[in-house]
Amino acid sequence: MNSFGLKSIGIVHSPFQNLKNMPIQPKGASGVRGTLEIFPEFQAGLKDLELFSHIFLLYHFHRASRTALEVTPFLDSVPRGVYATRSPLRPNHIGLSVVTLLERRENILTIENVDILDGTPLLDIKPYVLQFDGVGNPSSGWITADSEDVAARRSDERFL
Repeated sequence: MNSFGLKSIGIVHSPFQNLKNMPIQPKGASGVRGTLEIFPEFQAGLKDLELFSHIFLLYHFHRASRTALEVTPFLDSVPRGVYATRSPLRPNHIGLSVVTLLERRENILTIENVDILDGTPLLDIKPYVLQFDGVGNPSSGWITADSEDVAARRSDERFL
């Protein structure tokens, strides 16, 4: 198995200080603002990012204390393979969120719909591009919850 290191390019700042009772997806954090503090040595990489309305954030679930290959997700009562979920208990503890980019001021990005714990290490940013990322007729697998249920659901102790 290959092993390699990643380095943080910045820090996520959000109003969420505690893992318990956090939104479980950006849909549940509608209107919640935060900032991304990009370290100065990576600031040049932000050039032209402000031209995009949405961005993908890849980050480290730095508070995940264990790994599990089967988990019971927040939106289900049946154990599922971790790769069929958004659980933080993955072998590499990498998270993904799509957020709205509101503003860039030098190395600080203001974002909206942030569902990430304050102080989370940011690994990468990628622009959301409709022509690349928008798909027609997607299947949501086992997930039957509607948007309102996803928005209302909050985290509990199962992934601490």
